[in-house]
Amino acid sequence: MVEDKEIKATVSPFAIREGEIKVFDGKDGYVSMNQIIHKINLGHINDVHFKIIELVNEFEFITSRQLYQMLQWKGIEVGSQDKLNNKLDQLVKTKILTRYYFDSEEGKGIYRIYCLEKMGKYLLNSRGTECKWQPTDNTKPVPMIKKRLAGNQMLIAYLKKVKAFDSYTPKPAFTAKMQGKTFKATGGSVKLTKNNKSIEFVFEVIRREEDWKKKLVDKMKLYKDFYENFQVGDSDYMGLPQLILVCEDEKHMAETFKEIVMNGLEISNIKLYFTTDLRQNEETLEKTLVEFRLDEDTKKYRMENIEVKLLGI
Repeated sequence: MVEDKEIKATVSPFAIREGEIKVFDGKDGYVSMNQIIHKINLGHINDVHFKIIELVNEFEFITSRQLYQMLQWKGIEVGSQDKLNNKLDQLVKTKILTRYYFDSEEGKGIYRIYCLEKMGKYLLNSRGTECKWQPTDNTKPVPMIKKRLAGNQMLIAYLKKVKAFDSYTPKPAFTAKMQGKTFKATGGSVKLTKNNKSIEFVFEVIRREEDWKKKLVDKMKLYKDFYENFQVGDSDYMGLPQLILVCEDEKHMAETFKEIVMNGLEISNIKLYFTTDLRQNEETLEKTLVEFRLDEDTKKYRMENIEVKLLGI
C-alpha cells in the first residue's frame, strides 16, 4: 500500500469532478443464502470477511485502501492490499457487498467504493450486529458519497497520526434546538485525550457540488443554532466540540469562509478552523489547520496556518 507521504496528488481524489457519475461495478443475478452458508461452512467466508463487512456497515461507503488502513489499525491481519482485494471480490460475487466507481469526462476514478448489499445486512443481523442499511442507501448521489470518503480519510489520519487520539464516531448527531432539527456531521468526529482532559473534533466536509453555497449556508445555520444555544449534555457533549470544515483545496477554504462571513454565519463562541483533504497526507497533523484572522490595519481577513501541539505524534 502507498503511504500517505508518498502520495503526490495535487487534486484530492474526493474532490467533485464535472459531470461525474457513479457506475455499478458489482454482481448481477441471484445468490441464495444457502450458497453463502455453504461458503461459511467451508471456511471460504471467515471471521476476517465478517470484520470487513462490519467496517463497511460502520462507514456506509469506504474504499479498499481505507478498509486496509482500518484493519491494520484494529490489528486484523489480511496480508496485503491485494489479498484484501481478493476477499472483497469474494464478498461482491456473493452479493454480500457491492461496488461502484466514479466516471467523468476526465476518465474513470482510480478507486472503487464498497457498500453493503441485502445479504450483508442479513448476515450482520444474524450475528447480533446492528445494521440500519436499506437498499435506497446505495442510491445516494456522488457528492454525498465523496463527503463520506473524505470524512473517512480524516478519521483515519487522526487515529494513525495523533498521539492523543482516543476514539472516533463516523456519524455524530447534533440537535439544533431553535429549529427543532437533528443533523449529522458529514465527516464524523474524533475524541482526543491528554492528561485526562478530552476534546472532540467534529469534521464537516464541504464539496463543490451543485448549489454547494446554499447547502453550506443551510448547514452552518444548524451548527450556529447548536453552538450558540449549547448547554452541557446537549447531543451527549460535556463541552463544546471543535468544528473543522474540510474543503477540497486551499482556494476552496477561502471560498467557504467568504460564504460564511457574507451570510453572517460566524459562530460567536468557537473559532472556526479549516483544512483540506490533501493536508491529511502530512506526516504530522500539527500544522494542518487554518484560521482566518481579521487584519486590524487592512480590515481584511488573512488565512493563517496554526500550530496545534495536541495533534502531534
